[in-house]
Amino acid sequence: MSTTFQLDTSTSRANPTPAPIKRLTVPALRQRKQGRATADPVVMLTAYTARQAQLLDPHCDLLLVGDSLGQVIYGLPSSVPVSLDMMIAHGAAVVRGSWHSVVIVDLPFGAYEASPEAAFAAASRVLKETGCAGIKLEGGAVMAPTVEFLVSRGIPVIGHVGLTPQAVNVLGGYNARGRTDAEAAKIVADAKALADAGAFAVVVEGVVEPIAVAVTEAIDSLVIGIGGSVRCDGQVLVTEDMLGMFERVPRFVKRYENLAETISAAAARYAGEVRARTFPGIEQTYQPKG
Repeated sequence: MSTTFQLDTSTSRANPTPAPIKRLTVPALRQRKQGRATADPVVMLTAYTARQAQLLDPHCDLLLVGDSLGQVIYGLPSSVPVSLDMMIAHGAAVVRGSWHSVVIVDLPFGAYEASPEAAFAAASRVLKETGCAGIKLEGGAVMAPTVEFLVSRGIPVIGHVGLTPQAVNVLGGYNARGRTDAEAAKIVADAKALADAGAFAVVVEGVVEPIAVAVTEAIDSLVIGIGGSVRCDGQVLVTEDMLGMFERVPRFVKRYENLAETISAAAARYAGEVRARTFPGIEQTYQPKG
């Protein structure tokens, strides 16, 4: 038995609850890819809060506490300003709200690039303070020594190649990558380097489809696509994009709901009832007894 946390929806508090150990593991996920093919695709979504994790967890294999929370939660212009403290706070919340999925936390910009030792200090703190199963970092072959350093010291790693948002200032925007032969070859080589270094999975983002297919077929590690190909070993999306929380929809996103309209309409109904003095009603107020 282990102790997890279940959110009490009547009080919005997370209470310790004894539960059997049912959480997926990194080795179990990694075993899904055999002979560079995956019969059971990996389902991955981002999560930033305990309640969000609780809702997504039964349907996912991986929950990613992405540094995209900079834009999604904090309204920042990019993920670059995100701090390690921010990632740890949200990572711990997601772990508390889940029991099934493997939880992975992004290392933010500046927390790992300087040296493998710096990366280990940041990653070990993330694992200790959140209870997550591993970390994700951006960068290709240049980060392979860091990945090897972390994995050899017991920290599971997901790599990230192609469109790497933390490098937006170098890339000059969020355009698709791999449209030249040289860039395409580099993306495949970067993914191979990360896999050879021990990354159990590699996110391939915003690349022309043949590159995503080539990477999937070239490495034994899981390849998780976002703007890649249906032939990747799994897929990831930013949950808020998938739920229609923002007006802008990247090309690689499919909207499964339009929650922005739902929330706005509910707020409008509430505002109307407050102004009309029809809320709160008798059902929402405490009346004298007897």
